[in-house]
Parts: sequence; C-alpha cells; structure tokens
Amino acid sequence: MKLKLSALSLSLILCSGTLQAQMFPHDKQFTRQDTLRGSITPERAWWDLQYYNLQVHVDPEAQTITGTNTVRYKVVGPQNRLQIDLQPPMQLTRAVQGGKELKIDDEGNAHFINLAEKQEIGKEYEVVLYFGGKPKVAKRPPWDGGLTWSKDGNGLPFIANSNQGLGASIWWPNKDHPYDEPDQGMMISVEVPENLMDVSNGRLIKTDHDKKKKTKTYHWQVVNPINNYGVNINIGDYVHFDETYQGEKGKLDMDYYVLRENLEKAKKQFADAKRTMQALEYWFGPYPFYEDSYKLVEAPYLGMEHQSSVTYGNGYQNGYHGMDLSASGWGMKFDFIIVHESAHEWFANNITDKDVADMWIHESFAAYAENLFLNYFYGKEASAEYVIGTRMRIQNESPIIGIYDMNYEGSGDMYYKGANMLHTIRQIVNDDEKWRQILRGLNKEFYHQTVTTEQVESYISEQAGKDLSKVFDQYLRDIRVPVFEYAIKEKRLGYRWNNVVEGFNMPVKVKIDDKEVWLEPSTEWKSMELGAEKPNVVVDPNFYVASMNVLGD
Repeated sequence: MKLKLSALSLSLILCSGTLQAQMFPHDKQFTRQDTLRGSITPERAWWDLQYYNLQVHVDPEAQTITGTNTVRYKVVGPQNRLQIDLQPPMQLTRAVQGGKELKIDDEGNAHFINLAEKQEIGKEYEVVLYFGGKPKVAKRPPWDGGLTWSKDGNGLPFIANSNQGLGASIWWPNKDHPYDEPDQGMMISVEVPENLMDVSNGRLIKTDHDKKKKTKTYHWQVVNPINNYGVNINIGDYVHFDETYQGEKGKLDMDYYVLRENLEKAKKQFADAKRTMQALEYWFGPYPFYEDSYKLVEAPYLGMEHQSSVTYGNGYQNGYHGMDLSASGWGMKFDFIIVHESAHEWFANNITDKDVADMWIHESFAAYAENLFLNYFYGKEASAEYVIGTRMRIQNESPIIGIYDMNYEGSGDMYYKGANMLHTIRQIVNDDEKWRQILRGLNKEFYHQTVTTEQVESYISEQAGKDLSKVFDQYLRDIRVPVFEYAIKEKRLGYRWNNVVEGFNMPVKVKIDDKEVWLEPSTEWKSMELGAEKPNVVVDPNFYVASMNVLGD
C-alpha cells in the first residue's frame, strides 16, 4: 500500500501500530517504598496540612543543611501516627509536640511519628521536626535532581535545589505527596554566609544579621498554598532589579535576581518575562499568585517552575539553550525557559496533579503554552507551525499517563504529544474564543487546587459541549497515532479511523481539492459522494493524526 502521512514518518506509524495499546512498561518492580511515597497512606490521610514554618541553615563549605520544620495540621480522621518523609542521607533527628519528644519509627524514606497527645477531629496541632545532613547532590539537574553546589564566575558559592522527580524530601522533612498542600502557605527562613543572599518563594519580609556568626537569615513568606517540589532555595551573590506589570488583578510585582556578573544581560533578556505574563494572562487568566509576586531567579541549572520563584539558567539566549525545538524558526523568537517555566505557574502550581501519574496536567499545558505565546505575539499560523514542528520529538513508546499510587510518572511525551493533543482539541472545538475561555475556566474552576485527570478531562468536554473521552484515551492512555484511512472509487470517498482505541470517533477536517470538509469518522467505514473522479484529499495538519490512501491511487 502507498502511504500518505500527515507530519509523521512511516516507521513511526508502523512502530505504533505494532506495539498496539501497551498501557505500561512491565519491567518496573515496585517496592513498599514506592507505595509509601506514592499513595495516600493511612498515616497521611487523617491529617490535613495547614502550614509549614521551615527554618534552615545552609553551610556551603560543608555542603550541609540543618534546621527545623514546624508542621501545622488539622485532624480530619481518627489516628495517632503521622507519616513524614525525608530521604537519606538526610536524617530526621527529633520530633516534638507540646514540648514532648515523640517516638519515631523509621522505614526507609518514610518516618512514622507516634503522637502522645490525643488528636481531636477538627482541631489543629503542630509538630516540630528537627533534621540535618548532606543532601543528595544533583548529578544532572533538574532532571536528576538534588542540591547543586557550584561557584559563580567570581568563585563565590552558587547553590540551588531542584527536585521535581525525587521529591522535596531530599532536603527537608514534609508530607511528600502532591495531593495535600499547606492551605495557609508557609514561611521559609534561610541562614547563609553574610556575603551571600537567599532567594526563595513568596515575599521577603525581613532579613536578620548575626554579626557574631557572620550570617544573614532571609525570611520569605508564602501566603498561598504551595506544592512541595515548588519550595526552593537559591543562594548566591545576587543583585536585584524589578518592574511592575499592570495585569488583570492589578499591579503585579515582578522581581529579578541574577548573579552580579550577568546583570546587564539579564536586563535585556528578561524582557520576555513581561511579554510572557501578557500572553499567558490572555490565554489562561490572571496570574495565580499576585499576593506572593512573580520572581525570575538565576540558577546553576537549566530552570524549574518553583512557585513564585521561577528559576532560570538558559544562558540569556532565545530558544532552548539556543536551539529551536520545533525546527520551524519560531522557537528562536522567545526564551524557552522563561515562557515554559512561567507557564507552570498556572499548570503545576495553580492547578497541581493529585498523583504524579497525571503530570501531563503540568507538562502538556506548559508545552502548549509555548505556541500560545507565539499565537499572541506572532499569529495563529506561527503558533501552528511551532507546535506541529515539535511532533518530531514524540517517541510514542509508552503512555503519557503513568501508574497511580506509586510515584511513577508517564512518558516524556507528556510534553509535545500532550501539546499536540491540546492543539488538536482546539481544532475540534473550532471556536478560538470558546477555547480560550475553556483554558481560563480551568484556572478559575480549579484555582489553587490539586486535581485528577478525570476532573480536567470532564471539564474540557463539558465546556466544549463534546464528549472528548475517546480523544483523551487515545492520546493519554495509548501509544498509537490515529490513522485516517480513505479510499476513492467511482466518485465516492470511503473513510474510517484505524490504529485507534475502541469507539474512537474524533471529528476531523479534511481538504478535498480546494474545499474544506468536516468528517466524523468512526472505526467503521463511512462514505460520501464526490464531485470528481480523483480529488486530492489532505487531512488538516493541525490534527495530530496520520492519513493513508488504502487503494494507493
């Protein structure tokens, strides 16, 4: 048969079809530690996190972190054993409640604190955790995370954490599961050598000087809920500049912290931050953390979406390390890290997945935001060329959704396959203003919440007025690329979907010669009359599908 492919290679389609619907890799052997980390255990379920007061001392020379974390929580069920997570080589040394030291049962990364005081449902309590040690050093941040202990161009310490995959418990003790965030925010107090500065989440409310110890302590207050992996420390010889953005909720403070040696480059490059805010507020709604401000902070790695403290290490250049990930040319029109990581303020920080298996909610929308930025400043055609160009990076080797309750995320296709799925759904909605309101509505409906895939899918379907469940099944839970099969015979066009999940019925726009036509294929053959013997049939390339002329004419 002769194949006519839509933005995909023949080898990719054949591979996807051969593998069929393999849902998950079968070589992963899960352990009790996976369950303790990835599930809502009984020792987690009974208490609702309210507030963290994290106080740490960072010693750059010894590469150690010591401190306390006071955890405030509300009792929502019967229990007197509390799970706190902290990963070796860090050690949880003490736990105190009401002035009494508590017994701790250690089980790998999980630590079970036996509470002596009766825990009354509806009441709030605090437990103070003491900890310290040399945290895991990041080998390849931010992907293989941990603490990065580096030096700037002047030989001064340049330090930061990055721990999205490994978890915040690599350096501080907490309830390390995404489903529960501190409803009342947190305080982050970081003590560093007097010649350095710490930049963390939220707003700087005061700085303490200890002349005897020759240290400074920076106190940062976060008033909104915050996801654990978004909590960060950035330590270096920082200089600061700022601006104000007049946004949808009023004045937004935008603060920039960069190494002294990079100030002039940053003043030029960080112009993309305000542009990003303009574009993403248009598409996603108001920036979700006006109270905590927006910061862009230089870090000794590529970058991460730390809430209200977005980290940056893209070398003060456009693209992704100076490269266009789409090969369309449009990827060089913006600084990838500023746009992508800032987009996570809406998807990841405002709307957070309840289980890391649903991390596509973070990454698919952030990757999709890249082309929405282009749409805002350069037009719809430019944005389409960009997102279509990123298809070459899709692997289709395993599903986007991971395995639940095991701290096991899905494949890296959550970035650009997810973005192309959303771009495809935009075509199905076929009303750009309606689509924009759906994106904005997600951030309003799930404002400062943790959510499931089902909630996001249902909301989009309901607002679109179309049942998109099979579309989500196809792109999130299956590895195959849908194939639009067609045949032309005696002035009739036959068509159907193949290489799809059962019941797949996504509408699609095709061009028959010069006429655009909407078709509603299913997995069964349908047909329509044509006005010509052998017209040219082309699927709209904005749909992430392939096409095949089964007769090969």
